[in-house]
Formats: sequence, C-alpha cells, structure tokens
Amino acid sequence: MTILDKIVLKKRDEVSKARLRVPVSRLEEGELFQHACYSMRDFMLDTSRTGIIAEFKRASPSKGIINNRADVAKVTQEYAGAGASALSVLTDNEFFGGKKRDLVEARGANAIPLLRKDFMIDEYQVVEARALGADIILLIAAILTPAEIAKFARLAKSLGMNVLLEVHNREELDRSICEDLDAIGVNNRNLADFSVDIKHSYDLVEAIPGQFLKISESGISDVQTIRDLKSAGFNGFLIGENFMKQEDPGAAMADFVEQLKK
Repeated sequence: MTILDKIVLKKRDEVSKARLRVPVSRLEEGELFQHACYSMRDFMLDTSRTGIIAEFKRASPSKGIINNRADVAKVTQEYAGAGASALSVLTDNEFFGGKKRDLVEARGANAIPLLRKDFMIDEYQVVEARALGADIILLIAAILTPAEIAKFARLAKSLGMNVLLEVHNREELDRSICEDLDAIGVNNRNLADFSVDIKHSYDLVEAIPGQFLKISESGISDVQTIRDLKSAGFNGFLIGENFMKQEDPGAAMADFVEQLKK
C-alpha cells in the first residue's frame, strides 16, 4: 500500500465522521459560505503579482515536520503582501499537520484567492471547503475517476468556486479534462513515492488546452526555474516547502520575490 493509498483510506473515514458531526445543511448556514469567491484567473494573470501560489504547510509524509511553529494568519498575510497571486492551505491533519481552522484563519487575514489543499474524495468536502472560506478546490486525478472529477468540478462551479485539477502524467491529463475546470496543475511530485522531477511540467505544458490556466506544482526552489517555466507557458507556480522550511516563511517569500524582480 502506497502513502497515497493510506491517505485516501484515512480520508474516507474522516469524511464519514465529519458528515455525521456537521451535516451539509449546517455547512450551508455558515457565515463564510456566503462570501463572494475571488477569481483565480484574475489574480493569476494580474501582472502586478507574481503568479506564485504560496503554500502554508506544517509537515509532509516525506519530510516529517517542516514548520510547526508558524502562525497561519501571519504567514499567509505576509505571503500576500509579498505578491502571492493565491494562497494554498493544507487542511489534512493526519499526514500534513493541517487543520480546517487554518483555512478559516487564512481567510480572515487575506483578500486574495484561497485554495483548500486536501485530498478531495467526496462532494461533502467541496461544500465544506466553501463553508471554510476557500475560493479554489483541488481535484487530484490520481485518486479520482473522470466521472468524480466532472461531478465535483460541476458542484464547485455551482457554488461559485474555482477548480484546479492536478495531474502527474499524460494519461491522467487526457482522461481527466472536463469543462468546469479553471486551471490544470502539473504536480512534479509523484504521489506514490513522493519523488520530485520538474521535467514533468515541461513534458505536459503543450498538452494542456489553452483555455486553462497552467500551474506547475512542487519542486520549485529558485527564481530561474520560475523564469524558465513561465517561458515554457506556465501562468502559476505552487511553492510551499521552500518557504515553510525557513524560520520566517514570509520573509523568505519576500526575498524570493525580490530576486525574481531583478
């Protein structure tokens, strides 16, 4: 059983319990459920911003604890202030040390698009993401069927949210594209063994239809890589560990952006 298999198994149990604790009707009554979602496209293509989706991540299965001292509101606010086009917040607790509350706190501190980074395997999580203040959901092709991707994306769009589809190879891309997507991200990390190779982005960039935003995810740690990926056709770049492993993630992001501007 791979790490990804274990995550999905755990997630199914979590969702079943969450549905019993807080039914969909209560999620829909929440204050944040009514907030007007920010447009991912508008912010990603805003030339005054960086195209960076800056991630708040406390831990990972491959690296263990990355940073369990950082304050989510402070760090995400500093990310946004440094020019992030969007923010990604891990809400998986068992494997990534995240909390649903992190999303709520990040929402309260920021006025840019917010991505709920989790392993979405049920429509309940889509509604929950809206109730927690997310503007964008992540759908991972490796754990979903084409029918599930289409169903979850359609639900998200009906709720006013943006949809980022994550793929790792051409097979996942070809079987997963549907009309209700806003962006397609190429995860340079293999979720089966967590190995990373930026080459995956270059291999897939031309195959992604032009109507979708193109996002490169994981393994990005220097400004030249972003310049190269942008030249190849990418609009956005998801970066997490590179900032979070520093003592001051916000300052690390600001320094990175200063180098990018030179």
